[in-house]
Amino acid sequence: MQRTFRITVDGRSYNVVVEDLTAPAQPGAPQPASAPAASVVPAAAPSAAAPAPAAASPVAVLEGGGAGAEVAPLAGVVVAIDAHVGQAVKPGDRIATIEAMKMKTFVLAKNSGTVTTIAVKPNDSVETGQVLMTLG
Repeated sequence: MQRTFRITVDGRSYNVVVEDLTAPAQPGAPQPASAPAASVVPAAAPSAAAPAPAAASPVAVLEGGGAGAEVAPLAGVVVAIDAHVGQAVKPGDRIATIEAMKMKTFVLAKNSGTVTTIAVKPNDSVETGQVLMTLG
């Protein structure tokens, strides 16, 4: 016995035909020799055009930041800046704290040097790869 269902995934509707393999075969009913057990057929195409690719955000320009840049390892909100301009840091020193999904993550320096600039402040939202500070 086959049944048809309509499901929606990420805003797109699909008509799905499912065959119940546990139901006893009806006598005299033709059985397809090699029909698939289930098939997915897209429903009517949405009338809206596909979204255009996103333009490069200003954050993309900041990603990587060049030599001496310490960047955010994840997207979130800056809770604290744990270093100040003029402070010498070495790899592994805590330089900032970022909160994402109610979890605080300590950002540790990857390079050694002296903090020359700080690009963010507490309560700023940051994206992955955004420059937090630079070391000279």
